Amino acid sequence: MAEARRDVETDEELEELLRFLRDARGFDFTGYKRSSLGRRIRKRMADIGIDSYAEYRDQLETNADEFGALFNTILINVTSIFRDTDAWTYLQREVIPEILAEHDSEDEIRVWSAGCSSGEEAYSLAIMFAEALGIEETISRVKVYGTDVDDEALRDARSGLYTAKSLEPLTAELRDKYFEQNGSQFSFRADLRRRVIFGRHDITRDAPISRLDLLVCRNTLMYFNVEAQTQIIDRYHFALREGGFLFLGKAEMLLNDADRFDVVSMRQRIFRRRPGNASATYQPTPVKLRTTPGGELQSLARNRQLRDLILDATAGAALAVDAEGSVILINNHARVQFGLTVNDVGRPFQDLEISYRPVELRSLIDQATHERRTLRVNGAERRVGDDVQYFDIVVQPLVGADSAPAATNITFTDVTVSTQLKAEVKRVREDLETAYEELQSTNEELETTNEELQSSIEELETTNEELQSTNEELETTNEELQSGNEELETMNDEMRIRSDELDETRAFLEGVLTSIAAGVVVLDKDLKVKSWNRGTTDLWGLRQDEVLDHAFFELDFGLPTQALRQAVDNCLKTRTRGAPVVLAAVNRLGRSINCTVHCSPFDGHRGGVVLLMEEGRTNDAA
Repeated sequence: MAEARRDVETDEELEELLRFLRDARGFDFTGYKRSSLGRRIRKRMADIGIDSYAEYRDQLETNADEFGALFNTILINVTSIFRDTDAWTYLQREVIPEILAEHDSEDEIRVWSAGCSSGEEAYSLAIMFAEALGIEETISRVKVYGTDVDDEALRDARSGLYTAKSLEPLTAELRDKYFEQNGSQFSFRADLRRRVIFGRHDITRDAPISRLDLLVCRNTLMYFNVEAQTQIIDRYHFALREGGFLFLGKAEMLLNDADRFDVVSMRQRIFRRRPGNASATYQPTPVKLRTTPGGELQSLARNRQLRDLILDATAGAALAVDAEGSVILINNHARVQFGLTVNDVGRPFQDLEISYRPVELRSLIDQATHERRTLRVNGAERRVGDDVQYFDIVVQPLVGADSAPAATNITFTDVTVSTQLKAEVKRVREDLETAYEELQSTNEELETTNEELQSSIEELETTNEELQSTNEELETTNEELQSGNEELETMNDEMRIRSDELDETRAFLEGVLTSIAAGVVVLDKDLKVKSWNRGTTDLWGLRQDEVLDHAFFELDFGLPTQALRQAVDNCLKTRTRGAPVVLAAVNRLGRSINCTVHCSPFDGHRGGVVLLMEEGRTNDAA
C-alpha cells in the first residue's frame, strides 16, 4: 500500500511538473504519452543527479538553460534523407503521378512536412517533386512547408547544411544535382530552397496549414495519447483537400477513420481523404452568442466575443494597451508571430519583450497619447536566430467618450519580403556602379523567406483505438537507441581519424630525426630553406627557426655558400645529382674543416634541391 501511495504521489508530481512547463514556458506536453514522457524526463533527471520531480522543478526555476536541455531530451530528432526507402519509392511511383494528374499545369501544389525535425524530410519532398516535374516547374508551382516545435532543429533545417554521411542515401548524381559542397558540408541548392518554408508549429494547438495535396507526418503521432492523436487527425483531415494524401510512419495507423480516409497502401501507411464531408466534419469553432433578451451583461459579453473574433480575423498582428499600461487585447497573429499567449493579457506591457523589441514602443505610446496622433515606424528590423524580419508598426491612440485617453492600439504589418527586396536591389545597383566582379557574391546573398500559416479551425468527433500502443512503444525505444548509436559512430570515426594522423606524423618525424646524422638542407625552387635538420645545426650552429624560409645564399655562416651556386643551378636545371663539392669552411666551434657537399634534386612538393653536408679534415690540420 505504501508503494502504491508513492506511485500516486509520483504521478501527481509529474502532472504538476507538466503544468509548470505549460504555464512557465508555454509548451503543453500534457497530450504526450505518460510512459514515454516520464521515461525521457527521468533520463534527464538522472543525467544531472536529481531523484524527484519536485527537485527537478526547482532546478528548472533556478537554471534557465535547463529548459533547453529538457526539450532536447524529450523531442527525439531522428530523421534522414528519404528515410525508409521502400515507402518513398511507393510515394514517388504511385502517389506523386496521381497528384500531378489532378492539377492543371499552372496550379499550385501544397505539401506539409509536420514534425520535420532538422529538415531532411522536407528537402526529400522537394527533390521528389523536382524529379517528377523538373526543377524550373517545381520552383514555380510547388510549395513545401516544414514545421516543428523544436526551434534548434528548425535553425538547422533553415541552414540546409548536411554532412556527407547524412546524404549517403542519395546517389552521387542526385547529391551533385541538389546539393553544393560548402567546406566539409553540403548545402541544398538555393533556388529550390526558397520553395521550402520552415516555421514553428505545435500540431496539438496551432491551426493547420490548409488546402494540402500531401501531408507527411511520420513517427510523430506515436508520442501522443489517444485523445491528442484524435485531435491531430481531425486537424489533418481539415488541412487536406478532397483527395489529398496522408503519409504516416510505419508505427502509426488509422483504424477507425474509414468514413474519412481510404487506405492507399496499409504497408506503406499512405491514406487518402475521401470526397465529401464525413459525419463528424471539422469546422473552426464558431462563436455562439446568447441572445437572451434583457441582459446588459449578456450584451457586453456578446460584444466582447464579436470584438475578439474580428480582432483575430484581421490580417496582421495587433495588441492593445490601456491607459494604465496593461495589455488588454492580443490577437491570434500577434500570439503566433511574437510568442505571446492569452496569459499575457492583463500583464504590464513593459514586462513583455515586444515592448522594446524590435523598437522601443513604450516611448511611442506616450508620445502618441500626449500628441493625440497616430505614429508610424517603417521597416523595423527583428532578428529571430539567423532570420531577419521587417515590420511596419502603427501606434494609434484611442480616446474614450469623455475625450480622455482610453487605450493604445498597436498593429504590426510584416513587410519582410518587400523590405529585403528593396535592400537587395539597392545593394546590387551600388555593386554594379563600383565593380562588376562583386555581382556574384551579391546574388548569392539574395534569400528571402515567406511563410504562410493561415487556415480556419475545425472541430470533429471521432475515435482512434489504441491498438498500436505496444508497437509504438517499441518504435520509440528503437528511435532512442538509433540516436545513441549514431552519436557513438560519429565519435568513433573522429577518434580513429585523429589516431591515424598522430601515428603517421610520429613515425615520419622519428624516422627523419633518428636516421640522418649528416647535415641535410632542403631548398625549394626559389632556393629558400624548407628543412634544416639537427646535423646541420650541430655543424654550423644555426637553429632551424633562424633559417626557415630564408634565402640560402643570403645566410651568413661558416660555409662559403656562393661557391655552391653553380652546382645548385645545374642540379635544378638538369634534375640530376651532381658531383660532390669540397669547400673549406669553419664549423660552429670555429675550427677549419673541409666540408663535402652533395647536391641532389628534390622530387617532393614543387621541386627543389637537397644538400647533404659532411665534415672532413683540413689538409693543414695540426
